[in-house]
Amino acid sequence: MSSNAKIVLRKKPNKNGLYPLAIRISKNRRSNYHYIGHYIELEYWDEKNIRVRKSHPNAANLNNLLVKKLSEANKMLMDLQAEKQDLSANRIKDKLYKDSKGSSFSEIAKAFLDELEANKKLARYYTDKVRVNHVLNFSKSNQLSFQEIDEQFLRNFKTHLKTKLGLSERSIVNNLIVIRTIYNRAIKLGIVDRKLYPFGSGGIQIKFPESQKTGLNKEELIALESVNGLTENEIHARNIWLFSFYFAGIRVADVLKIRWSDISDNRLNYRMDKNSKLLSLKIPEKAFAILEQYSSNKQDDNDFIFPEMKMVNVKASKDVFRKINAATSMLNKYLARVAKKAKINKKVTMHIARHSFGTISEDKIPIKMLQKLYRHSSITTTINYQTNFMHKDADDALDSVINF
Repeated sequence: MSSNAKIVLRKKPNKNGLYPLAIRISKNRRSNYHYIGHYIELEYWDEKNIRVRKSHPNAANLNNLLVKKLSEANKMLMDLQAEKQDLSANRIKDKLYKDSKGSSFSEIAKAFLDELEANKKLARYYTDKVRVNHVLNFSKSNQLSFQEIDEQFLRNFKTHLKTKLGLSERSIVNNLIVIRTIYNRAIKLGIVDRKLYPFGSGGIQIKFPESQKTGLNKEELIALESVNGLTENEIHARNIWLFSFYFAGIRVADVLKIRWSDISDNRLNYRMDKNSKLLSLKIPEKAFAILEQYSSNKQDDNDFIFPEMKMVNVKASKDVFRKINAATSMLNKYLARVAKKAKINKKVTMHIARHSFGTISEDKIPIKMLQKLYRHSSITTTINYQTNFMHKDADDALDSVINF
């Protein structure tokens, strides 16, 4: 008896009450199923015409995929029959789909995330993992193919992120960037043809929305430095913030990891985590005053200056990451109280220490020196960053016209 393939909706729902679409391989009245990874509500299945009803929001893409999968299965069945291989339904299925593993979006995404985790890029790992899950939850499939990720899919996905998840334009762009990165990997692996690439000219163009970076001005910095009546926790939070600011806005993760051994000859010598760049800067007098407050707790030269990392197993990268996240949240909580006592109306967090340095430096420091202070690999990054804080020329130009 000849074998055959047919599209079916399996009547075994998952935990969410959705039913799986599959290709049924039959031989001698015995069947086996290849699940394509998509699930739908029972009401969307047209049993008579063997297709997803038009009322389903993704009907066109799903039906196109089903036709494609069925065509591929029938072609391979004919090839097996031409070879006169008398196989069971189960063995036929194994032969048909033996090379299908590792070709879906979820498989390539997993390899991408595993690489981030292995390289201890944990901040990006956790954020990109959430973004990958957004894609898989939207598609309702763990077997989403790259061929399905076309321009219309991405437009629908953008709408979903905005209307259903309430994400900002910046967050939506970050989600698209992750998809683009994984799609490019699939192209390099030969999983999908470059001509199907849905990004760039003629497709979805990724553009970052303009964002307003706001830091503290000179008067607000003085108020922050001099405010009295702070609790011990508030003083500590202010110390960490100011220490970051005094070194051109070192990221909080790097500040908390600084050890006493990183200080020598009145200089801070430290290799940053984010880009492994070596930082070597003269320690300002104001920073020495902060260091003095913590010197009594110094156990040895290898000890951390600030207390947050003292009890952490530094060899467990995930524990370090979680501890820094928790510490940052706590510091931001106390910084909000400090700002209120200092009568600063802006939101003060660890992140804006860097913005504050940019605000006050404005155009006072040559751009090449700012690149060094910010530890940017590209001067273009420095120019784009500092543009957020350089307003004097524009202000002077405006005054020259309206002050008559």
